[in-house]
Amino acid sequence: MEAMRKKAVDALPGSSWTPLEINPNLPPERADIVIVGGGVVGWSIAYWLKQKEMVRGGVRVLVVEKDPTYSQASTVLSAGGIRQQFSLPENIHLSLASADFMRNINDHLGVLNEDPIDLQFNHSGYLFLASEAVAHIMEENYSTQRYAGAKVSLLSPTQLKEKFPWLNTEGVVLASYGLENEGWFDPWTLLNAFKRKAISMGAIQCCGEVTVCTSFFPTSDDGMSACVEQVQMPNSLEYQPVECAIVVNAAGAFSGKLTEMLGIGFGPKQSIAGIPLPVEPRKRYVYVVHCPDGPGLDTPFLIDYSGVYIRREGLGGNYIAGASPEEAAEPDASNLEVDHSFFEENVWPHLAFRVPAFEKLKVTSAWAGFYDYNTFDQNAIIGTHPLINNMYFATGFSGHGLQHSPAVGRAVAELILDGSYKTLDLSGFGFNRILTQEPKLERNIV
Repeated sequence: MEAMRKKAVDALPGSSWTPLEINPNLPPERADIVIVGGGVVGWSIAYWLKQKEMVRGGVRVLVVEKDPTYSQASTVLSAGGIRQQFSLPENIHLSLASADFMRNINDHLGVLNEDPIDLQFNHSGYLFLASEAVAHIMEENYSTQRYAGAKVSLLSPTQLKEKFPWLNTEGVVLASYGLENEGWFDPWTLLNAFKRKAISMGAIQCCGEVTVCTSFFPTSDDGMSACVEQVQMPNSLEYQPVECAIVVNAAGAFSGKLTEMLGIGFGPKQSIAGIPLPVEPRKRYVYVVHCPDGPGLDTPFLIDYSGVYIRREGLGGNYIAGASPEEAAEPDASNLEVDHSFFEENVWPHLAFRVPAFEKLKVTSAWAGFYDYNTFDQNAIIGTHPLINNMYFATGFSGHGLQHSPAVGRAVAELILDGSYKTLDLSGFGFNRILTQEPKLERNIV
């Protein structure tokens, strides 16, 4: 009888009953800010937006991520390094601010009644090696880094051999070693810490893909605005339009696809609309190797002048290694298959030469991940588009997004809510440099 009474009440006008089943995973119909891309940069922006809101719930933030398992996400497939050894002051300051954030991460991202965050931050530093051909660049970078406040030291080959006797210093004329705030950490932990905190503060997550994003001319403004017209649910025909005031493009390696939906890059060649967002996916391999006789706990994140890198991975003689390919030999980025011959031909020979112990190693596993590669100058693109006045970029980091995510998230939130940068001036990373063809080249790309 009680069940019949409940059905009768539900059928009355004004009740919430409906003959159609509503998918609880659909995004809301309205949000103030839609962040496209739920990697570490996207969730960092969401956290800082909620942190800066004046009233709880005052800014409705939606984060849309198409890969809820993060099986292909650049964040969790990276080597997890952080360094101050860059050539541009902006990148150095981003790293310094992000390192400070990570040192005090539980003050920022701790959640009541949840376990404290352990990033597993290994402070072993970065060690860059320079040949005679590039030593002068290392010296110039060192001056820039020290002026910006980074703790870095230059080492002669003799000093290098004394500090790291397992290194073969042949061909090395200078080395640069990070003394603090450099090393590596667990990317998955940082991503989840930002996500957990942002959601606890009211940010909304949605597993879906923005498949339709259009632009229009609002009557009250001379510029164009972006509109998210379709968020497609995974493995479903269902979709939901989301009305919003601001769209943040933090889609990483695939951020160019979102701008193409708005017609950016398809206008007349000499016009602003004809200039595409110069960001594309570039595939990078990471190899896990085992070498029982390899260097021990003092092993830094080693960057050889050949481009090959290696760092410790836990204990027990395990390491991860890799290298960026030559421009003409970029691998197919349509998949994440690993080319094991790349290690044998391009990585192992340099490793074995620089660290003789690595002549005897075994590859135990490997994976591939995407860089959101800025083909223009290998640097971040942050800020608004000159035509689409409500779209903000946070993309094109070319391998630096993970380590810079805490400071970048704060900067983008300032730009959106305050109208300008307040802590770090990142205006040099704006889209305008692409229009004027004035690249900000970073010389310390790994």
